[in-house]
Amino acid sequence: MKTLNIEIYDHDSEVEVAHKINTMELHNWMSHLTYIHKELNNLLEFYRSQTVEKRIALENINQAFEIKQVDNEVILRHLHQFKESRSRVAECEDMQCDMSFIQEHEKCRRMYLYHIEKYRKIKDSFFKQLQRKVSSKLVNA
Repeated sequence: MKTLNIEIYDHDSEVEVAHKINTMELHNWMSHLTYIHKELNNLLEFYRSQTVEKRIALENINQAFEIKQVDNEVILRHLHQFKESRSRVAECEDMQCDMSFIQEHEKCRRMYLYHIEKYRKIKDSFFKQLQRKVSSKLVNA
């Protein structure tokens, strides 16, 4: 992951510091969602490589991964659009303008965290199911 190097100076106002921290956070979210995109591709490829019987057993998980892949792309696209709009944050001349960017950032944070929580639950479910299958094969071997 490429590190975003943003300096926070003593003379920065609280609003400037908030914008800089939000910029770093937004960069981290986008990096994480890009990684999740790659991870979902790998999980879907794993599913496609299984025998027909195994694919049938994993169909619900596969569908959940496919839905999360679409969700991930939508959220990542939204974050990219928000990042582009943030180039205008320096032009803000009043607190209302600054607050609109901060409120949009909070909306993005909630969307990102909700997505991550749901994705982790699906991934945990997949690995638990996979672990049960591996464990049962070891017991029967």
